[in-house]
Amino acid sequence: MNKKLLMALVLILISVYLSGCSSPPTKFVRLNNVDSQILIKDKTPDQVPFRVAVSSILSPKETLTVYQPLIDYLEVKLGYPVTLLQRKTYKEVNDLLQIGGADVAFVCSGGYVAGNQSFSMELLAIPIVKDKRVYQSYIITNQTIPGDSIVDLRGRSFAFTDPMSFSGRIAPVYMLEAQNIDSHTFFGRTFYTYSHDNAIRAVAEGIVDASAVDSMILDHAVQREPSLVTKIKVIDQSIFIGNPPVVVNPALDPLLKQRVQIVLLAMNEDANGRKALQALSYDKFVTPDDQDYVKLKSIWLSLKEKL
Repeated sequence: MNKKLLMALVLILISVYLSGCSSPPTKFVRLNNVDSQILIKDKTPDQVPFRVAVSSILSPKETLTVYQPLIDYLEVKLGYPVTLLQRKTYKEVNDLLQIGGADVAFVCSGGYVAGNQSFSMELLAIPIVKDKRVYQSYIITNQTIPGDSIVDLRGRSFAFTDPMSFSGRIAPVYMLEAQNIDSHTFFGRTFYTYSHDNAIRAVAEGIVDASAVDSMILDHAVQREPSLVTKIKVIDQSIFIGNPPVVVNPALDPLLKQRVQIVLLAMNEDANGRKALQALSYDKFVTPDDQDYVKLKSIWLSLKEKL
């Protein structure tokens, strides 16, 4: 079975799964150490690991490669085990954080806005990437697809990444709605890939006509695989908003929150911290500013019934 056919079958299975009338129970993916019970009351550092949650903006294998150096670094700096918890969707990560099943989480900007509105999710740190604290959505197509903007994609197959994702869902919907175009009827076949690297690969292989992806992830993918520029092209871009942040549940112990924040903000000051940052493709972490997400909050509130 050739690679293109295999990818097509995988994406068809994703579409079939998403069209089902019910969802299977959430399962844990063990990427590091032991996945603790979901709800832990009266937690102390010597009783359970510190739990870091992430969603599948990358494939599971790539996620482990990217986050393992950070997990190792935090274990040394905090002095006790750290567990990485991966969930399929941003909503699952938000839910996990809300019920106390995770201590901090790496979320998308859209996930932060939704969590901040629903249970007062708090910012902990924001990454700087290539000297920038903001990013945008790229609308990409296969090189064989004509068009110079998202409005040229009427009737085309389109891959979103996650329902809560700014770059992979909110941005393209907003870009169309701003021109009085109903995003629900505009595209032909649509589905969710639940990871940006899978969306990029699907477009590059010609399995889907177009997609909306995180600009930072696409830039990193092209850096690793320069031949992608011969397979895909960026035809449109969204506004800039704050980079995907590190967040905490407001119920997290204030002293622990402060300790973790201090560790993250100082990572660029020692060699091991810089290695962990490099794996994440980050320059450093800085103190967050909610002003970075004001535009997105306004967009999310205006679109939340259409997402």
